[in-house]
Amino acid sequence: MIKALAPENWKDYELIDCGEFEKLERFGSYFLIRPEPQAVWKKVYPDQEWNKLAHARFRREKQKASWRSGDSENGGWQMYKPMPETWNITYPLASGVITMRLALTSFGHIGVFPEQAENWNYIVRAIRSLNQPAPKVLNLFAYTGGASLAARSAGADTTHLDAVKQVVSWSRENMELSGLSNIRWLVEDAMKYLRREVKRGKTYQGIILDPPAYGRGPTGEKWVLEEGITELMELCSQILAPKNSFLILNLYSLGFSSLIANNLAENFKPYIDKEFGEFYLPARSGVRLPLGTFLRLKK
Repeated sequence: MIKALAPENWKDYELIDCGEFEKLERFGSYFLIRPEPQAVWKKVYPDQEWNKLAHARFRREKQKASWRSGDSENGGWQMYKPMPETWNITYPLASGVITMRLALTSFGHIGVFPEQAENWNYIVRAIRSLNQPAPKVLNLFAYTGGASLAARSAGADTTHLDAVKQVVSWSRENMELSGLSNIRWLVEDAMKYLRREVKRGKTYQGIILDPPAYGRGPTGEKWVLEEGITELMELCSQILAPKNSFLILNLYSLGFSSLIANNLAENFKPYIDKEFGEFYLPARSGVRLPLGTFLRLKK
C-alpha cells in the first residue's frame, strides 16, 4: 500500500500556506516565502496575510522543474523585516535533540528540508532495531546532515558524503551544535565512492540516499537522476549488508512516482519489510503539499 507521511509535533517548523508556485513557512521565529513548483493551486490565505507575516521572500527569474536543482544565478532574496543572517532550529528525536543552523542561501535553500524529519525518526528506530553496537551507516548526497545527525545520535558509525565542500562544512557545524562527534566527512562524487566500496568488499548496515534531479561532483562529474539511478541502486545493493540492515531512498524529481521507487527495490530482494509512498507537509491553511517520494526497506 502506498503511504503518505508527514512530520509531526515540530515546534520550530510550520507550513503556513502554499499555492501559486510558492510556499509560506515558519522556521523558528522567522517566516519565509520560497518557490514551490508543486503548489499549482490557488493560495488559501490572501496575499495581505502572507506579506504581513513574511520576513523575506526568494524570487526566481524563471520557474525551475526541480526545487532542488539549485541554480545560484536565477533569483534572490527580498527582505521585508529585520532578521539575522543565520539562526538555529532544533528537532526532538527519541535519541536526543538535534540542532541545525539555517541561512538564506543565494539559491533559495536555507539548510533543511522539513519533510525529511519523518525519515530522521525512522533512522533512529531502524538503527535501534539492529541491536548491534555502532552499525555502519552511509549517508549519500547528504546535504546539511539531518539524516547523519539522526544516525549518529542513535549510535551509528556514520559516514556523511556530499559533493559540495561548503555543505559538508555546514554539516560539521550542525554536528557540533547538536553536541555530537565522530561523523566521518567526505567531499566526494557518490558514484565513484560506491564503485570503490564495491571493489573493496565493504558493507554497511544502513544506507541513506537523497539524490538530486541534477547535480555536479566536486570535479565536475555530471549527475542526472534518470540516467544514474539504476546503477546507483545496483551499487548500493552490493554494499548493503545482506541481513540486519536498512535502506532509505528519497526521490524529488517531479516525474518519479512512488511506484518507481517501489520497483527500484527489486535490487534488494530478499527483504523482510518494505514501505513506499510520498512525503507531504500539512499547512495551517488546510492544504497538503506533496514533497517527493520515498522507499524504505529492511533486510
